[in-house]
Amino acid sequence: MLVVGLTGGIASGKSTVSRLLSSKHQFPVIDADVLARKVVKPGTPAHAKIVQYFGTSVLIQDGSQQLDRKRLGDVIFRDEQKRKVLNGIVHPAVRWAMLRAVVGCWLRGESVCILDIPLLIETKLWKMVGWVVLVYCSKEIQLRRLMDRDGIPVSAAQDRIASQMLLSDKVEYADRIIDNSSGLVELERQVGELAASLRAKAGWSWRLSWLFPPWGLVLALWKLSLRALVRHVSGSGTVNGQKERSKL
Repeated sequence: MLVVGLTGGIASGKSTVSRLLSSKHQFPVIDADVLARKVVKPGTPAHAKIVQYFGTSVLIQDGSQQLDRKRLGDVIFRDEQKRKVLNGIVHPAVRWAMLRAVVGCWLRGESVCILDIPLLIETKLWKMVGWVVLVYCSKEIQLRRLMDRDGIPVSAAQDRIASQMLLSDKVEYADRIIDNSSGLVELERQVGELAASLRAKAGWSWRLSWLFPPWGLVLALWKLSLRALVRHVSGSGTVNGQKERSKL
């Protein structure tokens, strides 16, 4: 099974690409944001750890014990240490949930599985997928879309974009780039081409991996090791390195 990491940035259009891959092209999509909300529901270990560290002030004051995501976001937005603490609680729980979901896709005999992960590069999860797809647009377009979408002033939009890794810095990690600088029609065309490429890349070997799990494990480890070797040899941030990864 080909495991694909789909990533982007705020207002880049990643969610639209994810929705197209799921609804129009029938790929199973595992959404890290959805899982992140599930793993912090009241009664979960992650929820208990968050309340223990941040206090009850980050809860919605209606007795439901649900996290007030906006309040928690405000707390960590400009405090890097608290942001690291929250990530250290949530990210491991999300990773385990993603692993279970991926195994579920494999058990169902899926040939391709999409992991929709906003922080795929930042959390180094790109090392654990077979292919990385980046939804890209220029910083100017990203800024304008964010302002229009959320109805916020330019300074607030700039702060949100600055709090993330720049899309231009993610390009070197991508095996495939979806350029979302134009309209929906062009985006749908590119996603259609991507879907065809993913099915072709999955090929027939996924059936052997499904029927004979040890073979699938060996093949996965070989591919991940080869990707790491190519990245090490080609060097970080080089155009040639990007081209070589796209051939894998």
